[in-house]
Amino acid sequence: MNRKKETITLSIPPGTKEKLEAIARRFNIFWGKSPSPSGLIAAIAEGELEIGEPFTLSAKRVEAIKKAIDRLVRSGHIEPAQTLSNFLLERGNLSPQERREISEQVSQYDRDWRLTVERYIHDRQAFRVMYKNSQGQTLEFTVRCAEIMFREKEFYLEIWCEETEDLPEEDQRDFPELVHNRCLKFSRIQSLIPIEEPWRDSLDFIEVQLQLEKDLVKAYERKTRDIDDREVNGKRIITRKVSSPFWFIREILPYGNRCIVLTPESLRNRIKQMLLDLCQQYKSG
Repeated sequence: MNRKKETITLSIPPGTKEKLEAIARRFNIFWGKSPSPSGLIAAIAEGELEIGEPFTLSAKRVEAIKKAIDRLVRSGHIEPAQTLSNFLLERGNLSPQERREISEQVSQYDRDWRLTVERYIHDRQAFRVMYKNSQGQTLEFTVRCAEIMFREKEFYLEIWCEETEDLPEEDQRDFPELVHNRCLKFSRIQSLIPIEEPWRDSLDFIEVQLQLEKDLVKAYERKTRDIDDREVNGKRIITRKVSSPFWFIREILPYGNRCIVLTPESLRNRIKQMLLDLCQQYKSG
């Protein structure tokens, strides 16, 4: 049995009907295909929609919420912080200054790329990264494997990417096994986008054999990527998986003649040429 409907007549200023229809459309209240002002009024009467003063925040409240968002971010609760910020931006009756401050705060932790990459690695999720290198060039890499490494007091992102064209010719010639590896600074990442590509189990590596002498025989501490460690005739021989010759050379050069690369020959030649060039510069200087 159909419920009997009541009718009322409203006297409203010109343009009010269109405003009511716009509100009904926003709340998805329709009669057939048209927004329904009468349905909107019924929803308000039934308590299905809340009405009241506009949602406003004092400067003191905005500051308190910004501190709460910052605390959420610092404790690793990124998604709740984003939800809170987006709610304020979408629903809060904020001044332009307040919106700008909150948008900047959202941007600040949206660019904490390390947290995003950690999630991608955990989920074995391939991604595309836009990256601005030290020369100001913007490069795009299709990443199918990644590791976060701590080097010289800073975290770096090591990736296996499909692209090889950006690599210097001497690196392609000397280390063809590593042409898909890159090492990126988080501060230069421009964007990260998940993509549908298969995830690889690891980066590419070359095996490097080191000979440690003198005090390093006892002082050397094993590294994560060391795969063999033995003493031969009072010298310590280390075999390590190396993904980046650049970082490896930076690590061992300060040890001078106490740390010698035995293999591969391409890495030995690279180091020898660097030392010869350095000697020549000192001679000519």
